Amino acid sequence: MSTTAVAPELAAGRTRVPRRPRLVSAELLRLRKRRSLVLSGLALTVLPMIIGYTVLLSVHAANPAKHGPAGGVDNLSGSIGLLSTLGVIVAILIGSTLGAGDLSAGVFRELVITGRSRLALFAARIPAGLALVWALVGAGFAIAATASTVFAGSLGVPSATLLVETALWLALVSGLSLVLALGISSLLGSRAITIGVVLGWQIVAGPLLLHIKLLGSFRETLVGAATERLEPSALFDGTMTVSMSIVAAVIVVVAWTVVPLALGAWRTVTRDA
Repeated sequence: MSTTAVAPELAAGRTRVPRRPRLVSAELLRLRKRRSLVLSGLALTVLPMIIGYTVLLSVHAANPAKHGPAGGVDNLSGSIGLLSTLGVIVAILIGSTLGAGDLSAGVFRELVITGRSRLALFAARIPAGLALVWALVGAGFAIAATASTVFAGSLGVPSATLLVETALWLALVSGLSLVLALGISSLLGSRAITIGVVLGWQIVAGPLLLHIKLLGSFRETLVGAATERLEPSALFDGTMTVSMSIVAAVIVVVAWTVVPLALGAWRTVTRDA
């Protein structure tokens, strides 16, 4: 057998290592180079968890009779409630940067004239943004999950099932905020306006509308109602502000994912370079 025949066989026998598409890797690299954005994300996800459990450990050590252990399900519930809100803020910051960063930096035209598909450019931002958001939120969750288990003491230790459900729920909540901010910022072309609008909606307007009973069944269309329905019942009190089925909640989640991305993709494709 000749060497020319052996070479293709060896190449075919090698195991190919899957790699991220170049556009996704490029978007993720650009995000990571924004040190202020990454540091802000760490400050909002990791630092509060460290401070919170450090305080709980300190007060328990100082007065065990008055202050219980730092871990357990109850303390995990409080930390996850905080982390979910902070994760939403981080996701909005990253999503708005992805959607309007090229326009504000004046490089959108340069990306378009390279011949790359505009739709491909937009699509690459979704996995890149999710990767960074989930890494930051995941780091904060890892600290909370570890501390709630190791320092549970006489309190109930969170089960593995509960921790997995909580991690998936955090990924859902933060991912929804990311795609919402990405779609709106791509539509409006402004990072600052997007942060103000989406942050106001997610933190203030949305939760407020959920508690207005006069709105009736309209509240079931809100993303907050869907995420509340899907949250781990063992971690929170289990009471829902708006009663809805799991199927309805999934439909609402899909709608709040598809519509913003569709609007953002349409505007990216039709925007003048």
